[in-house]
Amino acid sequence: MTFQSDLLAWYDQHAAALPWRENHDAYRVWLSEIMLQQTQVETVIPYFARFLTAFPTVHDLARAPLDSVLKLWEGLGYYSRARNLHQAAQKVSQDYAGQFPQSVEGLLLLPGIGRYTAGAISSIAYGQPAPLLDGNVIRVFARLTDLEADVTQPAVKESLWNLAEQWLDRTRPGDYNQSLMELGRVICKPRAPLCGECPISQHCKAFANGTQNIRPVKKRKAAVPHYDVTAGMVWNEAGKVLIAQRPLEGLLGGLWEFPGGKQESGETLPECLRRELREELAIEVEVGELFTVVQHGFTHFKITLHAFTCQYRSGEPQALGVRDWAWVTPAELERYSFGKADREVIRALEDRGRMLL
Repeated sequence: MTFQSDLLAWYDQHAAALPWRENHDAYRVWLSEIMLQQTQVETVIPYFARFLTAFPTVHDLARAPLDSVLKLWEGLGYYSRARNLHQAAQKVSQDYAGQFPQSVEGLLLLPGIGRYTAGAISSIAYGQPAPLLDGNVIRVFARLTDLEADVTQPAVKESLWNLAEQWLDRTRPGDYNQSLMELGRVICKPRAPLCGECPISQHCKAFANGTQNIRPVKKRKAAVPHYDVTAGMVWNEAGKVLIAQRPLEGLLGGLWEFPGGKQESGETLPECLRRELREELAIEVEVGELFTVVQHGFTHFKITLHAFTCQYRSGEPQALGVRDWAWVTPAELERYSFGKADREVIRALEDRGRMLL
C-alpha cells in the first residue's frame, strides 16, 4: 500500500470534527484557512463561529464596515489577514457574483491568498487536484524523506512543492490535503512526534533512521530585537480619553490605540511621548504618572509598552501620523478595535476603575 492510502484510511477514522468541515462551501473553507494561518485550531473555532453569525455570506462580509471586521477579529493577531479578508470579500462579491474561483490561478488573484491557501480552497471546496504546503506538511515530508537540507531555503521549499504535486492523491485531493495537515498537527508534531501512533510510520525514512526528532532542519533564528514604546492616556477636562487609529498600511493597520511611539536613543520616556504626540496629532500634553507597563511580542520583535496618564493642554488634534482620532469615554472604548497590548492597558484602566468604586 502507498502512504497516501494508509493516510486516508487513518483520516477517515480519526478526522477531527471541526466546524468548517461540516460542508465544503468555499466561503467557509476560505474563512477558516485565512484564520488558521499562524494560529492554533482551538483559538480559531470561536472566532469562526462569531464571523459566520455576523457575516453568514461573503456578500454580508463585503458590505460590513472594516471597523466591524477588525473588531470581530480582535485578539486573533496578524491583522493584515483581516484587512485582506475584507478586500477579498468585496472582490468576490462585486467581481465574481459571490462565487469564489475554483482554480489556483483564479484564487491567487484575491487579496491575502497565496499558494498554500489557494491550494487548500481549490482542493477542499472544489475537489481540484491542487497541492499545498504549510508548516505541518513540510514537517511530514521532511521526515518521510529524512531530508537533511534546510527547509527554510527557497530551493529546498520549491523541491517540497514538487513533492506535494508528485504525491498528491488525485481521487480525493481535499481529504488528502487535510489528512496531511491533520497528521502534522496531532501526530507528526514539531517536538516528540507520536511515531507509535502514526499511520504511515512504515513509509517514514526518518523513523527508520531514528532521526525524526532532528527533522526538519531549520537555520537558527536571529535574536529578536526589543524596543521601548510609549503610549499616552490623554485626558481632557470633560473626562474623555484620546485614541488614535493607525494607518491602514503596516503593523496593526486600521486598529485603534493610545497614541505614542518608539523611544529614540538619548530621550526619556516622557520626552518620547511628548514628541510622538506632537508629530502624530499636533497636541501638547503634560505627562503624568506611569500608569502601567505591558510586555508584548510580535513576529519579529518584542516591545515594552509604557502607558502614561497625560493631561491635554493645547492644540486641536490633527491626523498627521494617524488615520483618525477620537475623544471617548472609558465606557466607549469597547466599541473600538485595539491590539493586544492596548487591550491590556484598557484592562488595567477597568481594574483601576473597579478599585475606586
